[in-house]
Amino acid sequence: MYDEETVLCGASAYTKKYYLNDIFDGLPEGIKEELKIMCVLYTEEVGGTIQLVFDEDGTLEICADAEEEDILFDEIGSALKVKAMRREKGELFEALEMYYRIFNCSAD
Repeated sequence: MYDEETVLCGASAYTKKYYLNDIFDGLPEGIKEELKIMCVLYTEEVGGTIQLVFDEDGTLEICADAEEEDILFDEIGSALKVKAMRREKGELFEALEMYYRIFNCSAD
């Protein structure tokens, strides 16, 4: 349906930065703030990086990763946190997928 993956947002424990893709500036401020809190809390709790990415089908995926030499990264905590995010934020993720599909927010 879409040519490639599109990053919605992400955060890094290494750079202490949060990123929201400019093509999603039209999202309501409350949603943007919720995404920021969710991503930053993840990196503060387990370390590493996190990205919310729309795949080729418009499905929102959570991509968590860590640098190979990061001995403080909590792999088990990461898996549990991602699972909890999917469960607790399921409605938000579904709404974001619908927004993405309707507004065809793929990067050009």
